[in-house]
Amino acid sequence: MNEVKDKLESFPTKEFQHDLLSWYKHEKRDLPWRKDQDPYKIWVSEIMLQQTRVDTVIPYFNAFIGKFPTIEALANANEEEVLKAWEGLGYYSRVRNLHSAVKEVEESYGGIVPNTPEEISKLKGVGPYTKGAILSIAYNIPEPAVDGNVMRVFSRILSIWEDIAKPKTRKTFEDATYQLISKEDPSSFNQAVMELGALICTPTSPSCLLCPVREYCSAFAEGVQAELPVKSKKKKPRPLQMAAVVLYDDQGQLYIHKRPSTGLLANLWEFPNMEIKADTKESYREQVKLFMKEEYQVEAEISELMGTVEHVFSHLIWNISVFLGKVTKNSTKDLLPVTEEEMKKYAFPVSHQKIYKMFQGCES
Repeated sequence: MNEVKDKLESFPTKEFQHDLLSWYKHEKRDLPWRKDQDPYKIWVSEIMLQQTRVDTVIPYFNAFIGKFPTIEALANANEEEVLKAWEGLGYYSRVRNLHSAVKEVEESYGGIVPNTPEEISKLKGVGPYTKGAILSIAYNIPEPAVDGNVMRVFSRILSIWEDIAKPKTRKTFEDATYQLISKEDPSSFNQAVMELGALICTPTSPSCLLCPVREYCSAFAEGVQAELPVKSKKKKPRPLQMAAVVLYDDQGQLYIHKRPSTGLLANLWEFPNMEIKADTKESYREQVKLFMKEEYQVEAEISELMGTVEHVFSHLIWNISVFLGKVTKNSTKDLLPVTEEEMKKYAFPVSHQKIYKMFQGCES
């Protein structure tokens, strides 16, 4: 950290700010959350952009703001509506936290997003990055907003060789950003660094010859831009063999199940599913039939394998074998019978959206 401080003492900060901001003002992308500095819209966009690409987020953002244009509208919406609007974006705890925090802003702050680090940090799901992004972009307060893009850019500019996968490293980059940030225009500065990381200073094959701040970059001068940032590898996700069954009855109803209110994919809807046991001679199909009877008191004629679906989480890979099941006897209250029209109201994780599409393909 002392090395970084020494570099910053002799760093041409004003010239760096000028060149970076000039480039940003000419080259920034026309993104819907940049139309104004509405703190609510910036908040929504920053939550959506966590672990999700910009081009994926744009249509979701436009639809979400169209449905919930204000804090009041989102605070008053029911969770089912909110999850449905987020359906397909993944990492659903983000939107549950956002919904909860927005309710608090409506109740405790009169619907106005707080503009102090102390107050905004208390809101559910608002970590150091989101706090800095909202305060700087919406309120023009010189707060660092350090994400992966920012750490990559400054690790190269300042030749910082600390492992960015370690939580304690963030402090190094927050301190560096605070030293470098434009106090006159922190909103544009933070967005410019993020934009540089997204368009020019990319994870692999950075476009150094197009970089507006190349002359300030230690990594470029030393020819080590491909080696930075230092990032230790995550553990590989664990594969899990699953089976799911699309149950239907003579009335054309399908049977769905709501996941628990905590944990992975909380409160989303899904088709009945189970983890397959490897230490048994029973086939997947027989295991599904037995599971339906024991878990849900449903007897069904289970088809041959309809297909498979793979879904990758950060820590898990679901390999789902998909079956079709015609209900012959049902005495459960744990499954909800719905028509295909009613299915549109419920939010499903991507894996179960794929399962439903597979079923629709079999129908046609």
